[in-house]
Amino acid sequence: MGLKICYDDSLIPADKILSTAENIMPEINRARSIISSGYGDRRAFINLPYDEEMLSGIKSLISDKLSLDPRFLIVVGIGGSNLGTIAVQEAVLGRFYNLLDPDIMVLYADTVDPDMMNSIITLIKKALKENKHILLNVVSKSGDTTETIANFRVLLSLLKRYNRKYGDFIVVTTDRDSVLWRVAVRRGLSLLEIPSKVVGRYSVLSPVGLFPLGMLGIKIEDLLMGARRMTERCLSMNLKENPAAITASIQYRHYLDGKNISDLFFFSCDLESLGKWCRQLTAESLGKEIDRNGRRVNAGITPTVSIGSTDLHSVAQLYLGGPYDKLITFIRVEDPRSSVFVPEADEYSSLVKGIDGRGLKEILDAILEGTKEAFK
Repeated sequence: MGLKICYDDSLIPADKILSTAENIMPEINRARSIISSGYGDRRAFINLPYDEEMLSGIKSLISDKLSLDPRFLIVVGIGGSNLGTIAVQEAVLGRFYNLLDPDIMVLYADTVDPDMMNSIITLIKKALKENKHILLNVVSKSGDTTETIANFRVLLSLLKRYNRKYGDFIVVTTDRDSVLWRVAVRRGLSLLEIPSKVVGRYSVLSPVGLFPLGMLGIKIEDLLMGARRMTERCLSMNLKENPAAITASIQYRHYLDGKNISDLFFFSCDLESLGKWCRQLTAESLGKEIDRNGRRVNAGITPTVSIGSTDLHSVAQLYLGGPYDKLITFIRVEDPRSSVFVPEADEYSSLVKGIDGRGLKEILDAILEGTKEAFK
C-alpha cells in the first residue's frame, strides 16, 4: 500500500490550501526541468532515484563486500551521513533488528561519546577475537567531519590489530577529491562518490544510504522505485494530487497563524528514527538567520517527534492544554509486519474490559482515533 495523506482535519479551508499551493508552482516547474539532467543543480537530489549507473556501481560493491562475510557493519558518520540510513533501516527491518540474529549486525558510530564508542569497541573486539569480520563504512561528504574522522581512526586502529587485510574491509563514501577521498585513493580503499550538489540531509538515496541498506538485505531497487513514484507525485502539476505542495501549504498557513512548532506524532515505534530524519530536514532547510534578500529574519519551524501511544503519557497534556503553537501530524502504519493479539478471557480480563481477543493493531488504532477526537 502506498502513502495516503488525509487533510480533513487541517483546519484550513480547501480553497486556501490550493491558493497557497499555487505560489509553489514556479519551484515545482524548476524542479521538473532538471529531472534526469544530472547533478548540476542544487535540487539534484531528485535525480538520485533515476541514476542507473550509480545503482549498478553500488550493487557491485555490495556483492564484493558480502563475499567477505562480515558479521558487523559499522557505519561511521553523523547527521546527514547516517540519519536517513537509520530511518530506512528501522522502518523496513525494525528497531530491534540486531537482536533478531541477522546475518549482518549494524552499528552506527556518530557522535564522539566515549561511553557509546567503548560499547561499540567491546562488541567488535569480541567479534574480532572470534575471527569474525568487521566492515567499516566511513561516510563524510566533506571528508573532514571531526566526529566521523575521530571515530574512524579509533575503529581503524582496532581493525589493524586483528586483520592484516584490513583495507579490504573499509568502504569510504565521500565527495570526489575531498581530503578523505584522496587519502582513500592513496591507501587503495573502496570508494563511493557522493554527487557534489547533493547535500547530506538529502543523500539517503545516494551511496550514503544505499550501500549500507543493501548490505543489510534491503532491496534498494524497490526503494528507488518507490522514490521515483513519490517524485512524480510531489512534482505533479495537479496540486490536488501533490502531497508535498498540499502539506507545505498547510504547514505555511499555520506558521502564519503563529504555530511555529511542527510535531510528527508517529503511532509506530519503528518510525521514530524517520521522525528524527524529518526533524533534520525541517530544521536545516527552514532555520534561517538571514533571508534571500540579506535581511535578518531569524525564522524557522521547530520540528519535534512524538511516539504513540507512549507519548500520550508524557507530552499530550502539554499539546492539549498548553499554548496553541503546534501543528500535529499523526502518522500510522496501515498494514504492519506483525499481528499480535491479547489472549481470550482469562483471570486478568477484569483489569481492562473490552480487549479480550483484540489485536494490538486494533487497540492502537482506537487510541489514535480517540486522540484525534481529543484534539478537535
